[in-house]
Amino acid sequence: MFLKERNKTSHATFTLWGFSDYPELQVPLFLVFLAVYTFSVVGNLGMIVIIRINPKLHTPMYFFLSHLSIADFCYSSIITPKMLVNLLVEVQTISSGCMVQFFFFCTFVVTELILFAVMAYDHFVAICNPLLYTVVMSQRLCAMLVFGSYAWGVACSLTLTCSALKLYFQGFNVINHFFCELSSLISLSCSDSYLSQLLLFTVATFNEIGTLLIILTSYMFIITTALKMPSTSGHRKVFSTCASHLTAISIFHGTILFLSCVPNSKNSRHTVKVASLFYTVVIPMLNPLIYSLRNKDVKDTVNKLMHTTLFKY
Repeated sequence: MFLKERNKTSHATFTLWGFSDYPELQVPLFLVFLAVYTFSVVGNLGMIVIIRINPKLHTPMYFFLSHLSIADFCYSSIITPKMLVNLLVEVQTISSGCMVQFFFFCTFVVTELILFAVMAYDHFVAICNPLLYTVVMSQRLCAMLVFGSYAWGVACSLTLTCSALKLYFQGFNVINHFFCELSSLISLSCSDSYLSQLLLFTVATFNEIGTLLIILTSYMFIITTALKMPSTSGHRKVFSTCASHLTAISIFHGTILFLSCVPNSKNSRHTVKVASLFYTVVIPMLNPLIYSLRNKDVKDTVNKLMHTTLFKY
C-alpha cells in the first residue's frame, strides 16, 4: 500500500495557476513586477555593499540590517523570477522544484521574522542601556543572534517541508497561487493532512506571537525610557533611531496578520494572492528604501559613491 501511494506521488504534476484569470494583464504585470524586482535586487545588494565599505556602519544595528537585506534578496529571488517566467509562458509546471521553492522561501521568511525581533532587542539595549551597549552587544553575541535566526529558519522550514513530503498527490494538480505555498498544497492532497495543517498552524503562530512579544516588550521599555528623558532632543533621537524599524515591522507583520485573518475559501484566493504579492515582492523592495531614506550615514555613503563614480568618468 505504501509503495502504491508513493507511486501516486511520484507521478503527480504541479502547475502554478498564478494570474491566469487575467490573460490581458500578463504583460503589464510582468513589466511592473520586473521593475519592482530589479529595484529590490539593486536596493538590497546596494545596502549590503554600503554597509560593508563604510567603517561608520560597522555596528551591530547595521550588521543585522545587512542580514535583513540578504534575507529580503533571497526570498524575493526564490519567488519572483519563476513568477515572471510564468507570466510569459503557457505551461507553468513546477513539479520537481515545488518543495525546494517552499523550503528556501520558508527559511528566509522565518529568518526575517527573527531578525526583526533581534533588531528590536538591539534598539532596546542601545536606548535603555547605552553605557553597556558595546559590552552587551558584542561581536560574539551579534554573530550568535544572526546564526540563530538562520538556524531557526532552517529548522522551521525543514519541519514543514518534511510534513509536506509525507502528503500524497495524484495526477495533475493546479496550485491556485503564484508560488508553492503550503496551505495551497495541503488543500490538494489526497491523503490525511491533519498533521501538516497542525504543524503549519503551530509553527506560524509560535513564530508570529513570539517575535511580536519580543518587539512589543522591547518598545514598551524604549517608550518608558524616552518619556523619562528631560529634553525634546532626546525624544527626537529615540524616534529617529526607531522610526525605520517600526515602519518596516508594521508593514511586514501587518501583512502577515492580515493574511491570517482572510477566510480559507475559494472566493478569498484573489485577496490572498494580492496580500502575498505584497510581502513576497513589494516588501523586499521597500525595506532598503525605508532604511536608506531616514539614515544620514547611508545617504552620505551613497552620495560619495555616486560622486566618486561620476568624477572617475
